[in-house]
Amino acid sequence: MAHVLEFKLPDLGEGLTEAEIVRWLVQVGDVVAIDQPVVEVETAKAMVEVPCPYGGVVTARFGEEGTELPVGAPLLTVAVGAPASGVTADEGSGNVLVGYGTGAPPARRRRVRPGEPIRSAVPAAPAVRLTTVDTTAVPVAAPECPDGPVPVISPLVRRLARENDLDLRKVHGSGPEGLILRADVEHALRAASAPVQAPRAVTAQPLAAPAAQPAPAGAPSATRIPLRGVRGAVADKLSRSRREIPDATCWVDADATELMRTRAALNTSGGPKISVLALLARICTAALARFPELNSTVDMEAREVVRLDQVHLGFAAQTERGLVVPVVRDAHTRNAESLGAEFARLTEAARTGTLTPGQLTGGTFTLNNYGVFGVDGSTPIINHPEAAMLGVGRIVPKPWVHEGELAVRQVVQLSLTFDHRVCDGGAAGGFLRFVADCVEQPAVLLRTL
Repeated sequence: MAHVLEFKLPDLGEGLTEAEIVRWLVQVGDVVAIDQPVVEVETAKAMVEVPCPYGGVVTARFGEEGTELPVGAPLLTVAVGAPASGVTADEGSGNVLVGYGTGAPPARRRRVRPGEPIRSAVPAAPAVRLTTVDTTAVPVAAPECPDGPVPVISPLVRRLARENDLDLRKVHGSGPEGLILRADVEHALRAASAPVQAPRAVTAQPLAAPAAQPAPAGAPSATRIPLRGVRGAVADKLSRSRREIPDATCWVDADATELMRTRAALNTSGGPKISVLALLARICTAALARFPELNSTVDMEAREVVRLDQVHLGFAAQTERGLVVPVVRDAHTRNAESLGAEFARLTEAARTGTLTPGQLTGGTFTLNNYGVFGVDGSTPIINHPEAAMLGVGRIVPKPWVHEGELAVRQVVQLSLTFDHRVCDGGAAGGFLRFVADCVEQPAVLLRTL
């Protein structure tokens, strides 16, 4: 007899606790193979295709496209061992994705739960359920647990309830197995505030109780767009940066004529083409070697500035999904050609939505080329928890005094936003001046090699 196995949303790593269903790749009734991607989800850091560790017939899916699910919530059920699938209940993947694995020997594998690394507080049934093929998914009411654990997984949901003094034991969970979701907490908070607002409306107009209050004349219409996925992650990070980091910005105009000539000469040598961004990145790593305080982070609990030995260089990339910051690992060990190749690889991955969470985290310094948008200057917001960001405007012909005479030169504005806790203006100005000197006279960089 065939059995139905439940596959839960696995831990996708990098501390992520939830993901949004972007696109289902299978339908109910489809036959899936072991390790076949079944759903595309969007986390706060990347788009991820989630493979199913079982082979069989899909009997149920949990969540429509656009639904946000916590780690450990059911994704789908698969009938294993059905004649259509040609597999048995003991068959499973030999691969391991963070959060689940089925590569153990058969005797052990039957005791491993797909979501076992997640310590769920839900007093639910085992993660792998054995039922008959025709079993369908039935919603489960919220369990009564006055003295037991609260059925909620996400620490974000717990924090939201704690900050608003909401007792989670009184909240009805709409998720699988009565799981309490963020929407449940928000609904409970709105309901708790309703009794306070209702009497105020009656007192204001005791002789009339209109069913609905008309909008004020001339009030603009509005569209509400949820802050979630990449957009939500950007909002959280930038808000935290502004809240925690006492930043300051300094800037300078530089004559980039010689830098552009150097790039043109390098690109006529027959090797791979080198971008301006790659040259600026190489200049940045040389500047950070001279001013290491800008390649650091601040540990306020220990009250320490932590200087980092490696330079993992982030660069801002605009995509259809929003702003992302891929990270070039060990940028300090790379030359301009290697940096350019890595920029190209990560930029293509950003545009196709295939960046992994690991490629979007761990940066120590960020380079932001906002000149591609046709603007000259900006005051960047530091990419928390880093200590600085270099912004680069467009390179355009401008009047410039060169060798005592007025000439038309290729000019660029450079701006450095830095955490004032890690250094004072002297170090920040020294860093920016060194970068500008290398832009104006690329030969200066040779002294650092």
